[in-house]
Amino acid sequence: MTEIRVPDNGLVVLVGVTGSGKSHFARKHFKPTQVVSSDYCRGVVSDDENDQSATADAFELLHYIVAKRLRRGLLTVVDATNVQSKARESLLRIAKDHDVRAVAIVLDVPESVAAARNAARPDRGDMPAHVIPRQRRELRRGMRALSREFRRVHLLRGVEEIDAATIALERAWNDRRDLTGPFDVIGDVHGCRAELEDLLTRLGYVIGRDARGRAVGASHPGGRTAVFVGDLVDRGPDSPGVLRLAMGMVAAGDALCVSGNHEAKLVRALRGRKVRLTHGLAESMEQLSAEPEDFRAEALRFMDGLISHYVLDGGRLVVAHAGLKEEYHGRTSGRVRSFALYGDTTGETDEYGLPVRYPWARDYRGKATVVYGHTPVPEAEWVNNTICVDTGAVFGGKLTALRYPERELVSVPARQVWYEPSRPLNAPVGGVSGGHRESAVLKIEDVLGNHGVETRLMGRVTVREENALAALEVMSRFAVDPRWLVYLPPTMAPAETSSLPGYLEHPAEALAAYRDKGVAQVMCEEKHMGSRAVAVVCRDASVAAERFGVTDGTTGALYTRTGRAFFRDPSRTAQALDRLRAAIGAAGLWDDLDTGWLAVDGELMPWSAKAMELIRTQYAATGAAARAALPAASAVLARAGERGLDLGDLRERVDRRAANASRFRDAYARYCWTVEGLSGLRFAPFQILAGEGRTWATARDHDWHMAVAGRLADHDPAGFVRRTASMVADLESAESEAAVTEWWEGLTAAGGEGMVVKPLGPPPEDRRVQPGVKCRGREYLRIVYGPDYTEPENLDRLRGRSLGRKRSLAMREHALGVEALDRLTGGEPLWRVHQAVFAVLALESEPVDPRL
Repeated sequence: MTEIRVPDNGLVVLVGVTGSGKSHFARKHFKPTQVVSSDYCRGVVSDDENDQSATADAFELLHYIVAKRLRRGLLTVVDATNVQSKARESLLRIAKDHDVRAVAIVLDVPESVAAARNAARPDRGDMPAHVIPRQRRELRRGMRALSREFRRVHLLRGVEEIDAATIALERAWNDRRDLTGPFDVIGDVHGCRAELEDLLTRLGYVIGRDARGRAVGASHPGGRTAVFVGDLVDRGPDSPGVLRLAMGMVAAGDALCVSGNHEAKLVRALRGRKVRLTHGLAESMEQLSAEPEDFRAEALRFMDGLISHYVLDGGRLVVAHAGLKEEYHGRTSGRVRSFALYGDTTGETDEYGLPVRYPWARDYRGKATVVYGHTPVPEAEWVNNTICVDTGAVFGGKLTALRYPERELVSVPARQVWYEPSRPLNAPVGGVSGGHRESAVLKIEDVLGNHGVETRLMGRVTVREENALAALEVMSRFAVDPRWLVYLPPTMAPAETSSLPGYLEHPAEALAAYRDKGVAQVMCEEKHMGSRAVAVVCRDASVAAERFGVTDGTTGALYTRTGRAFFRDPSRTAQALDRLRAAIGAAGLWDDLDTGWLAVDGELMPWSAKAMELIRTQYAATGAAARAALPAASAVLARAGERGLDLGDLRERVDRRAANASRFRDAYARYCWTVEGLSGLRFAPFQILAGEGRTWATARDHDWHMAVAGRLADHDPAGFVRRTASMVADLESAESEAAVTEWWEGLTAAGGEGMVVKPLGPPPEDRRVQPGVKCRGREYLRIVYGPDYTEPENLDRLRGRSLGRKRSLAMREHALGVEALDRLTGGEPLWRVHQAVFAVLALESEPVDPRL
């Protein structure tokens, strides 16, 4: 039995004459989706798998499919004769273009066996006799070339050997997605053995020593694994000591290590190849010459065996010496190794004679966190989910490690300047200070297309191109400073339509919907009639500068659900944020939540503070016209009735409409009052969205949010922060539901808008539950559906309203909002946060009834 090992994300080329059993072999050992057959492609383009005139088109399709699969990192098996070198050349070029390994499996059967199999197939019974011998001669001539073309060639001779063969999938050496950490990724050591020991000790590792007191290993009691980004050697005082320690850790399973360019150069020097002894190589060679021969041999084997990069933690972490573009993650080729060890350069040199490096991290859009070194920077900084942890220890800077997944940086200072750098440590690299600076700008392609936006709660959310263009117009022209625009609140679906007489919405349906979903308790919150407002507020200007990069003196933002500044006057915004900041401080939330900033979702009242123009031109105009016309019409009808005209119920209907118009006017007037400056303004928070390192929107249940909002109101003596009334309803208790219904009736009778119902506790795992539904009062809905919506014929028509699209929109926007917060608190680049924020705004352009 022959075991054939093939790469799990590479190219497998089956080679053999027609009738050698390639298709049977492929079906036996591989998934149908992994096999790309030339016969099948010929059938696709011609409806006849044996139509040789379609061969060119068939192979064009075959190559296209192979390229798409290899781009996605999928194992791909090509089922074709492939006996000619020219035919294999195209496939090998595709594999090379996608930086994957290619192996060949040759099925060599006697001509008689192949001929008998073809004769038994009705579609090949008339095959010319010369075809199989010709293909066999081509195969024989090409066998020697096969070993040069492919990294591995597996030759199976005869039917028995072919039938007995087994296939084993082989992961690439760099694929360690099974290792989930936690990790400590350590920057370029460059022979600074003492600093490395200092850093490991600070990280909590216990260093093991030999009889001479030399560090020969280190392990972490908490099970953490160190990952070295390469460049252990050169320039520093003790490259052998660093190697001894790192080699011991790797051998014991306490560390991983990728190759740096200095290891690669030292390997060549130790093998006697001609290399220039510059950039500290001479020092390493001298230090190693004082070591025993067996240590030098062991160090050579260790460095020569280092791979270009590691893919860790399910693909969420990539470590490479000089960084790695997304399309190279997990790939194996000379091009990938070169990039991982040396990076990419523009071909130019700077004023110090050093190569100008291409800022690949600036354009990085990958999901994986990439940690690298190679180019020393004064401070490790996040750039588009990548970070350089080479902080120049050998140049007198510091030795830095990134704790993953915590994303915490830990550093120790260099004990001295061990090597004078060619370029000052704090000098711009490639013309950009601090290495590659982050491009925080969202690109339109980040949200367009079928790839959509990936969310934790709902998977991929797709954004239509036409909606994205509309959102782009709003965001680019009207939005607040994008550094503050970290969240947009989702729309909210109304409760299921009520069947109770005179009601369009009622608590009975809102509560029943959650009960039917398996929710045991809900939080019922007073729904304020104002304008949705998101407040991002920092403790002081230093937090604004450090966390959000805002240095103009502003310490936060207050914006609408479309991202526009709530007030045109910046000073008014500053005053409102000062009030909220003071309440947060007085309530002790900065310390309790261990944060220097908070994002808060709430309602700013009165409605007229933001919507006065809408009220004046739409609502007030309608109310005034009705109040003027309907009483006059009623008077005319009264006189007509006195004259004996038969009016039926016309006058009663006009009188009802007049009463409805009066109720309509009273409904919107309750939400209008005079505001001067901050006097008269009220902010009712109902959710603490996020703070440093935590997405509080999902980390705590709604009862916690109501308690915190109450604390803010209690600690604002000026009355700017208003409390939101709430009740918990037990959906298994009829008495509890009755109490909530009575409470809702009292709120709405007093002029309140209604309530919002939100689930308490973890939702059922097998069902998607609305994050919240609004249940609005009977009189308030006149503002939405018009003064006469309660007339029986209108109410019956409105009960046919469709809620499906609105409910879907609410779920998707909620998932995007949480995703934006998760990315913000996870330290991801601003463009990644904006990707989700922008998508919320884009979804608002979907054709959904705005009254829902």
